Amino acid sequence: MAESIIFQPSGSSDYTQLTPDSDGNITINQSGSIVSADYYSTFQLPNPSSFTSANVVITNNSVVTAANWNIGDASGAATVTVSDGASLKLTNSDNVATGSSVVVGNGGTLILGGYATTTSGLIQFGGNGGTIEVAAGTTPSIIEYITNISSGDTIVLDGMTADNYTYVNGVYTLTDNGQPISGTSSFQLPDANEGSTFTVKTVNGKTYLTADKIVCFLAGSMIRTSEGDVAVEDIQIGDQLVTFDWKHNKEVTHPVVWVGKAHAMVRAGLPDDEAGYPVRVLKDAIADGVPYKDMLITAEHCLFFEGKFVPVRMLVNGVSIFYDKSITSYDYYHVETEQHSVITADGMLTESYLDTGNRRAFRQEGKVATLRGAVQSWVEDAGAPLCVDRAFVEPLFHKLEARENSVTGCQMPTEQAVVVADPNLHLVTQVGAIIRPMRQEGQRYSFMLPANTQSVRIVSRASRPADVIGPFVDDRRQMGVAVADVHFITAKKLHPITAHLQAHKPEGWHDTDWTDCAWTNGNAVLPLGDFTKGSMGLLSLTVRAAGPYLLDESEKQVQVLSA
Repeated sequence: MAESIIFQPSGSSDYTQLTPDSDGNITINQSGSIVSADYYSTFQLPNPSSFTSANVVITNNSVVTAANWNIGDASGAATVTVSDGASLKLTNSDNVATGSSVVVGNGGTLILGGYATTTSGLIQFGGNGGTIEVAAGTTPSIIEYITNISSGDTIVLDGMTADNYTYVNGVYTLTDNGQPISGTSSFQLPDANEGSTFTVKTVNGKTYLTADKIVCFLAGSMIRTSEGDVAVEDIQIGDQLVTFDWKHNKEVTHPVVWVGKAHAMVRAGLPDDEAGYPVRVLKDAIADGVPYKDMLITAEHCLFFEGKFVPVRMLVNGVSIFYDKSITSYDYYHVETEQHSVITADGMLTESYLDTGNRRAFRQEGKVATLRGAVQSWVEDAGAPLCVDRAFVEPLFHKLEARENSVTGCQMPTEQAVVVADPNLHLVTQVGAIIRPMRQEGQRYSFMLPANTQSVRIVSRASRPADVIGPFVDDRRQMGVAVADVHFITAKKLHPITAHLQAHKPEGWHDTDWTDCAWTNGNAVLPLGDFTKGSMGLLSLTVRAAGPYLLDESEKQVQVLSA
């Protein structure tokens, strides 16, 4: 294993040996090429090989290519981070070992120029707007193995023309003019990212899929300017918006520096907050005269309360604030001021646009083209703190919910959800066999496994805390069961299984606040290694926590029929 890299700077015929700094990282901050370490024995590397075990950081707008580069191996993992405008190109001569990863974020770009993988987690996004470009000829199915997709991240598909997609039973199919693209245009996402929404556009023969938490106004929203309230679709660059300086309790005008427009289509079948339905805030829902007319905004758009921005999805009560399911296709608009600001729409304090990496997904409105700066973040650039703290949001939720008698046009409350505690826990082997627990004693479940069972899936009911408890809980992960210690027990030995507790977890696992425990998403892979080779035995696992769960529609029907 080599903890160094042989690097050839662009425009130079010389080669440089890059070694880790005191933090154990190799930093590349200039353009050039990474070449195989064993190709240049004159450097007298200790244990020379083509493997890199040190972590590598590629930064500072560097443009880097690689040839015959193996990132980590079975004896040592490595992480390569690409950020701050830098780019890295991997080809089919390069390899990322299991347990290692390439992480792209904060304006970095990874180009998969023939590199492909069928192992989830080797290629990851790192947040704050990264880009992964897939070379022409590589099918979109490679997206299935790219993890940690979040708002502002972009996947570029070379040589493909698409303008939208359909989403059916977890499968995304790219379309052009409403028709599925012939050939291989479908893909799925890792479980943790299933249901993510994208904006889609094609530029110069490349299709850009930008993960988007849509935060914006629908047409007809009235934005307060120095000349009065103006419909958002009529706002122009240079217009003066009335903003609220909440720290000094005064109004200040700021010019509009950018206006963007895009189109959304609802993805039926996803949870309401992820499907793209707009939220309708009825007139007077917040206070008398606030808003002064029905307000239509997207679920992630924030309203301003007591010095904090709160996503409207956390205030949806289904009565005076609800998802308007009569709207399944709509245009939406962004309005940006020089700094992220508290502005007024329909008489309600709300937010201007904050570019967290999704600007490229929008068409700029107006005659004046503007070039904007770097990607921003809520931590560093927000006009007020983003608050998703239950301690603040839940009392606000109930306060607004109690106003229903003061609001005209309220919706009828939906029927109360049916909640159960039983996780219906079982295992599914790699060949599809279902194994029910042979014994349960308190939190401990025991399953008899046949010999040579290489892995199992821990399957159970799963629900989102935001659905079970209420939208004021900012946890929209599917939570199955929290698994602590796991052992495989044979006649001769007890083998601990800890794959679910490692930093790089198998598919279907979430972290918890406990270091000795991890939550499943209701369908989590548990590798068993060679412990079952030639030996049947007992798989014993401790469930630290489980439920409650919402019954799905099929279970409700069974419950009705059996009543």
